[in-house]
Amino acid sequence: MKKSSTLVKNAIGREVPTEVNGKAVIPYKGVGQHKPEGRKYGPRISSCVDFPEDGNKLISTLKEALIKSGLRDGMTISTHHHFRNGDVIAIQVFEIAAALGVKNLVWFPSASFECHAPLIKYLEDGTIHHIEGSMNGQLGRFTSEGKMKGVGVLRSHGGRYQAVQDGEVEIDIAVIAAPTADFFGNANGVEGAAACGLLGFALADSQYADKVIVVTDNVVPFPCVPWQIQGNYVDYVVKVEQVGIPSKIVSGTTEITKSPDRLFLAEMTARFCEAAGIVCDGFSFQAGAGGTSLSIGIYFAEMLKAKGMRARFARGGSNKYLVNMLEEELVEYILDGQTFDLDGVRSMRDNPRHVNTSPFTSYNYHGKGNFASMLDVVILGATEVDVNFNANVVTHSDGVLLHGIGGWQNCLFAKCTILPIPLFRDRIPVIRDEVTTICGPGELIDVIVTERGIAINPLRTDLIEKTKNSGLPIKSIQELKAEADKICGIPAKQKFDDIIVAVVKWVDGTVLDVVRKVGP
Repeated sequence: MKKSSTLVKNAIGREVPTEVNGKAVIPYKGVGQHKPEGRKYGPRISSCVDFPEDGNKLISTLKEALIKSGLRDGMTISTHHHFRNGDVIAIQVFEIAAALGVKNLVWFPSASFECHAPLIKYLEDGTIHHIEGSMNGQLGRFTSEGKMKGVGVLRSHGGRYQAVQDGEVEIDIAVIAAPTADFFGNANGVEGAAACGLLGFALADSQYADKVIVVTDNVVPFPCVPWQIQGNYVDYVVKVEQVGIPSKIVSGTTEITKSPDRLFLAEMTARFCEAAGIVCDGFSFQAGAGGTSLSIGIYFAEMLKAKGMRARFARGGSNKYLVNMLEEELVEYILDGQTFDLDGVRSMRDNPRHVNTSPFTSYNYHGKGNFASMLDVVILGATEVDVNFNANVVTHSDGVLLHGIGGWQNCLFAKCTILPIPLFRDRIPVIRDEVTTICGPGELIDVIVTERGIAINPLRTDLIEKTKNSGLPIKSIQELKAEADKICGIPAKQKFDDIIVAVVKWVDGTVLDVVRKVGP
């Protein structure tokens, strides 16, 4: 983005553009302040006259499917990330596009991984104009150095569904890689050699894209049951030799942390939840799949056992520890958004109380409510927080894009949001006067747990009152920052170029912050 682009100060005090990649955008107005008008985006009307009466939509190659779908310059192509670092289909899509001489495509993934680094050459040669999705690893560095032709757009999982539903992003061709499908296009992720659990992140793509291609290596007789993607949305089905690399889709297990520091953070977080009265019969929670978050789940399980209680539901990412809680009757339901290990895949396939969900039900802010705000507590990570409790998850203090937003923003609407984070990493303080990139406004972040103390947002007088006599090391955020600065020194303020390389959208589609170019 050129330096002369019009910038305005949004409601959180960040200067943001009013136009991104030639499209008008709305600056962030505050939590709950932007309400959409009009109706949902409507995909093109189809007719059965254009599809085979026997339901067989199988065609021979992905190239043929893309050509039949009308692949041409400037289109928006979507893929999903249920295969995580084992995805192979997204690369093939853009290899085909490059061979056909197609240019200026927009890649709209639900997330990217290091396996997508080969796409850099297609960003360099103009096959891909820009990415609207997470930009991690080498893709993040490439974007941060200002090498992408367009401006990246970062959204949460719910924000991605919102953008498609509202017509902010119009998908021309959706390519849905599925572990199992039938010839009609019904598909699921719980069966087949590349089973990944569920396909919820591809739901919006199937519902709203102009053309939908299902790619699988396991074609089963009609009907493919259960169907997580409905064949009535699908134009073409392609069988390939391998739809994903199983060893990179899920590990055999996801393990709790062995780090004494992180275990201490997990214990402190669980003790805080107990002292605040959050852990009780019928409560609900969500924790990520990282080692610290898994450990917190273990502490919750122990507390519930000791009290003779059980949780009503847990939001996933599911893993073997959450599955154990389900099977031991410590939690009644898992509402799963992404499956992180083989136990999760098995449980989703076999246990009716392990329910697959999607960003529509769990996170979409432009709906009639969603699951996130019903959670009693959510436990999340962050790369940085500041003295106003604003938090960052996409860059570190050097400003380089390293992570996607995922469901992080959407989860902030839980009744209590807790960020267990170290006081510093590599002798760089994590608590700062001002975060490098705002991904979540401080009014939605309730508690910061560090190894040297717990800071409660002053807005949460109820939590302060409940834990004042708990014996926990409750401190102000300023006290924690002062401790970090005393140990590490006050870091010099990072300087950035004026050029904007990416924008961070809020859950309602408004622009919350920008990411600026860094040096190589």
